Amino acid sequence: MQTLAQLRAGQLQGITRLQLVEGLTEFPREIFDLADTLEILDLSNNQLSTLPEDLHRLTHLKIIFASNNRFDHLPEALGRCTNLEMIGFKANQIKTVTAAALPLQTRWLILTDNQIETLPEAMGNLPRLQKLALAGNFLTALPESMANCRNLELVRLSANQLQALPAWLLSLPKLTWLAFAGNPFSHTLVDPHADVATVANVTLGDIKLAEKLGEGASGVIYRGDWLNQTMVAATGSPQVAVKLFKGEVTSDGYPADELDCCLTTGDHPSLIKVVAHISQKDQLGLVMELIPPGFSNLGLPPSLATCTRDTFNADTQFSLEEVAKIASQLADAMAHMHAKQISHGDVYAHNIMVDAKMNLLFGDFGAASNLRHLSQAERLAMEAIEVRALGCLIEDLLAYVDASANPEAFARLVSLKDRCMSMDLEARPRFMAAKKALQW
Repeated sequence: MQTLAQLRAGQLQGITRLQLVEGLTEFPREIFDLADTLEILDLSNNQLSTLPEDLHRLTHLKIIFASNNRFDHLPEALGRCTNLEMIGFKANQIKTVTAAALPLQTRWLILTDNQIETLPEAMGNLPRLQKLALAGNFLTALPESMANCRNLELVRLSANQLQALPAWLLSLPKLTWLAFAGNPFSHTLVDPHADVATVANVTLGDIKLAEKLGEGASGVIYRGDWLNQTMVAATGSPQVAVKLFKGEVTSDGYPADELDCCLTTGDHPSLIKVVAHISQKDQLGLVMELIPPGFSNLGLPPSLATCTRDTFNADTQFSLEEVAKIASQLADAMAHMHAKQISHGDVYAHNIMVDAKMNLLFGDFGAASNLRHLSQAERLAMEAIEVRALGCLIEDLLAYVDASANPEAFARLVSLKDRCMSMDLEARPRFMAAKKALQW
């Protein structure tokens, strides 16, 4: 992070990335002094409501973030920036998005947690669009023209007012990560937990929270100790992990939907086991078994450069057998989820934990959706979409494999990956068929 004082003193010449958090109410004109090199501009967490009409003078600008500001419209100055491809305006008060505000080369558009009711038909004129986050708005429909956005891979539509899931959306050839919980068409039963009565409902008074273990978009995870001895006996351990939801709309949707999907999914050997839930009026949460020692994340989240694909440490290495074992366990877990009519929406290596023997634990239901109210054809399409995510994972892992060790086995995995990622959704295997293909 840099400072306004540094900018005004001319100390930032030559930088490619600028981040200013200083309660700004006006765009600092001195930013234009960086026009020869500036590629990434982050003005999030200020008090801005406008951008200058000559923003296009930043001719190298590729990425702009302006989340948590006071914009009530997406600035049309963005549309005149010839190299701009990533736009993030989360958590403003945006009501209006016009065609003029959308650069034709847009790949990444984040408008989560605003007040948008409609999008322009010009959305269909964004052929490079890969990542689109619209959760937490007031959308009742999407433009039909978006059927032309055939490079879309990640879409977040949760917590809107959509009356139906567009048929064209489910047929997009590259769609891989889709979340739509919290819309009128996807409402669950009056008592969404009726089929998970075996999962205890506890309160924060039953648990003593200890150190923080991690934090995601929807909540914070703590280690916890049971104060309720009945629960120690019921779960077989005095220690647990506790995810406390933040109680607000996230990039993936509402915490209540994550809770519902997680509980509805139930137990599976490769899913992090939920032993209780917290459904207090002022706090929602999940109580889970502690992940055993020796487990670590399989991958790292996508970068700005990879956009929708995970990243890995440079020294990462896998054997073909390890890739097959990981993919087989994941396919089995996903088959279980879809049998329960739940999609995950975020099938990524960074949401998977493995130990030294590649035993797998999968979690993070923040982007999960309940498929209960979809037609059978729609549910099959949702499975095909997530099968593509399995294919992407296999492809990512194979990049860190020595293909020469067993060319025949490598070719078999490549063949399965290709089928999972087929542009024809109906040609993709279902999860159980994919698992069978991975049994060596």
